[in-house]
Parts: sequence; structure tokens; C-alpha cells
Amino acid sequence: MKESTWIARIFYQTVIGRLLLRLIQISHAEWLIILFLSSPLSRPLVALHIRRYGIPSAERLQRPFHSYREFFARSRRDADFDAATDHLISPCDGWLSACPIQADSSFAIKGSHYRLEDLLGDRKLAQNYHGGDCLIFRLCLSDYHRYCYIDDGYQGKHHYIQGVLHSVQPVACEKYPVFVLNRRCWSLLTTEHFGPVVQTEVGALLVGGIFNQMQNTRFCKGMEKGRFELAGSTITLLFERGRICLREELMRKMETEGEVRVCQGMWIGDRMDTVEERK
Repeated sequence: MKESTWIARIFYQTVIGRLLLRLIQISHAEWLIILFLSSPLSRPLVALHIRRYGIPSAERLQRPFHSYREFFARSRRDADFDAATDHLISPCDGWLSACPIQADSSFAIKGSHYRLEDLLGDRKLAQNYHGGDCLIFRLCLSDYHRYCYIDDGYQGKHHYIQGVLHSVQPVACEKYPVFVLNRRCWSLLTTEHFGPVVQTEVGALLVGGIFNQMQNTRFCKGMEKGRFELAGSTITLLFERGRICLREELMRKMETEGEVRVCQGMWIGDRMDTVEERK
């Protein structure tokens, strides 16, 4: 069952909540939250989080955590992934949805319409993805907040775009175009099997820490790319037209439920040319 967040509902479905959210954004009060969650005073929240989301005992005993921030950004106990070169894997744990990119570079998510050039701040790059595919991975509080590379290849530099921090829960996406308002970081991944892919990490309410480890270097499939800190977040992947085909069972489930649960390293699709060869 999907998580429901009462905090997001208060902030986006009540007048007082919307005023409070605006006050936090204007005053940058999130830095007080960062200080608290980074301090030993936040350690009791670790136990609350473990009970709320049923974190396995083996993971709880992995090592002591000195703050909630340290616990939230914990590393994975395992990093298994589908190694087949023609298989597309999920870069993270989360809820997957997909949408086509129109000829004018726009796409729609939860009733909000976006243009790639607004998401990336780069009109020339956005033109390469007209008619392509956009995959959206929404991470929840119960997920690991580390993410990996989907293929072998070469990564360019990181492009950080400052912004506000809205929730990425559906209740917020229905009211605001959060993916072009929120703090985010994108990078161009020249992959060996899926062409040039733009990966964007989007921060979320209330604190949107995005930490990527490398740039201007080669990478391998399954290698850790970076992590989020302190809040649920989103990753988007942009593919050129005709590059990928999602697995049929996932597409059918998304048609009825909108989102489908995936795990980091899970096989979620194929190279389009290999699918056509099998027909």
C-alpha cells in the first residue's frame, strides 16, 4: 500500500498549512530543521521511523546512528542489480510512473504540465528529447535514499538549479508544477546501451539535500551515483525517442494504478532494438 503523508495534506489542503509552508519557504526556516536533524537530539526520531516503516532488525543493528540525518541517508546492505546489458534497471527504490514527451517538449504529471527547457534550463538539450520518454521515480520516507547508475557510460558535469522545496507527494503535484519549482540537479549520462540520458534529482519538502559523488568521469552499471538527505525526493530519467520499452506488466499496472512499486537495480525495461528483434 502506498504511504499517505498527513504532513503533505496539511500543507497543501488547508489554508493554515499553505500559509505556514509559504512562511517556511520565505524565511528559510529549513536550516533550523537541518541543525536539529543533524544533531544527537534527533536520535529518538530514528526509533520512531523504524517502528513506523517496519525497518528490518538486521538493518537496525547494522551500526549505531548518531542523528536522524545519518540514519536517513544510510547506505544499502546490498547492491544487487540486473546485469544484462539490454535490461534497463531502476536507479532507486520508489514509485515509478512514465509519460511520453510531446513534440513540443512538454509532458504532464498529476495534472501539471511541464516543458523540458523549464526542467533543465537548457533549450538546446531539451530539443533532443522531443517524442521521447520520461520516467519518474518518487522516493518515500521508507525507502533507501541512495541511487545508482542505470548503465555503463560517461557522465558530464552536474547542473544545480536553486529552487523552493515542495513535497513530491501527489497531493502537491496536483497543485504545483513541483519539478520545475523545486531545487534540483541534472546531469547528462552518455550510456552505452540506452543513448544519452538526462538524470535529474529533485529535492523535496522540507529539506532537499542532493549529494552526487562524481562528474566528468566514466561510470559502471549499479555503481552508486549519489544520495538524498532528510526528505522524500524524486528522480526523473529522460530518454530519446525509440530508445527504451518498459516491461508490459509494469505498463499495465501503471495504466490502472498510475504508479508501480520498484526497487533499485530491478529490471524495468529493455532497449527498444532488442524488443523489435524478438518480435
